[in-house]
Amino acid sequence: MKDFSAILQRREQQHLYRRRKTIDSPQGVEIRYNGQQTLSFCSNDYLGLANHPRLIHAFKKAADEYGVGSGSAHLITGHLRPHEILEEKLAEFFNRPRALVFSTGYMANLGILSALTDRHDVIFEDKLNHASLLDGAQLSRAALKRYHHLDCDHLESLLQESRNQHSIIATDALFSMDGDLAPLPRLAQLAAQYQSLLMIDDAHGIGVLGETGRGCVEYFGLNDHQVPILMGTMGKALGTFGAFVAASEDIIEMLIQDARSYLFTTAPPPAIAAATIESLAIIDDEPWRRAQLQERIEQFRKGAKQLGLALMESHSAIQPIVFWEAQAAVTASEKLLAQKILVPAIRPPTVPQGSARIRITLCANHTTHQVNQLLEGLASL
Repeated sequence: MKDFSAILQRREQQHLYRRRKTIDSPQGVEIRYNGQQTLSFCSNDYLGLANHPRLIHAFKKAADEYGVGSGSAHLITGHLRPHEILEEKLAEFFNRPRALVFSTGYMANLGILSALTDRHDVIFEDKLNHASLLDGAQLSRAALKRYHHLDCDHLESLLQESRNQHSIIATDALFSMDGDLAPLPRLAQLAAQYQSLLMIDDAHGIGVLGETGRGCVEYFGLNDHQVPILMGTMGKALGTFGAFVAASEDIIEMLIQDARSYLFTTAPPPAIAAATIESLAIIDDEPWRRAQLQERIEQFRKGAKQLGLALMESHSAIQPIVFWEAQAAVTASEKLLAQKILVPAIRPPTVPQGSARIRITLCANHTTHQVNQLLEGLASL
C-alpha cells in the first residue's frame, strides 16, 4: 500500500504542494482574498465578463424560466432550449455548420479524440499541449506521437512515418503556460498534404484574438476547411462555464453518437447557456474590450523590459516570468502577495521540470495604474 502521507510530505519539501485559494468576492481585477482587497493578475476572465450585469441578468432570467439543474444528460431530457439556441449561436459566431456544447473543456477534448479515432489511428500532438489533449489521446487508444514544441519539421517527419493511417493533428492554439501561438498556417498546410484532420484547442484565443474576437483561426486568416475541428471554452474570455466544439455536420454527429464524455454526463445548467449567448453578443457590441486588453499587454511588456525582466515570446494576455526552480517561483509569488498582488507560482508537473514560473494574466478591465502597481511589485523582487 502506498504511503500517501510520505508522498504529500515530499511534495511539500520540494515546493510542489498545491493549495486552493478561497475567494470571498466575484471575479474581477480586485478580489477579496484572506480578508483583504487584493489585486488579481491570475484570472482567465480576459474580457472582464464574468461579473458583467448583462450576463447576470440573462442567467437570472433563464433560471426563473428553466430552473437551476438540467436534470439529465443531453440525450435523455437534459438538452433544453437554451442549449439548442447557444449551439446555433456558436455555429453562427464561428461560421461553422454545427456546434456542440460540452460540460467542460477537459471533457470536450477527451470526447473529440476518443470518438474520432481508435487503435488503428494516430494522433500527433505538440509536446506542450494541455493535459486534456494528451489524456484524450491516451483514452482513444490511438498511437500518440508528440512533436517538439512548435516544430513543424519534426511533425512532418512523424507524419511521413504514418502516411497510410487515419490521423489527427491536435494542438493548443494559444499555449496556456507560455502564451505563444501554434504555427497554424503551417499546421494546416501539413494536415492537407498528409490528409490529416487538424484540431485546435483555442481556449485562450477565443474572444481575445482576431479582428472580431473569433480567435486564432481568424487571427491567422484561416477557415473551417483548413481547421476542421475548433474546440473552445466558455469559462475564460466568455466569462461563463463549459466548452464547445464547432465543426462539420458529420463530425458533430459522430460526437453526439460516440463521445462518452458527452453521452454519459449531466448537461450544464440552462442558465449558463443563456448567459453565454449574451457573452457572444457583448464580444460583438464592445470591441473596446479587446483593444483595451491589448493596450495593457503592451504596457506591461514595455515596463517589464525596462526593469530588465526576461519575458517569453508572448504577445497574448498570458505573460510568464520563468524562475526555473520551484522554490524561487513560490517565493516571488509570496512576496507579491505580501504587497496584495495575487500572481500564482506555476510548478511541475503543470510545466516541465526546470521551468517553474509566475504566470501573469492581464484582463481588459485592469487599469493603467494597476499594471503599474504590478510592475512596481516585480521591481521590488
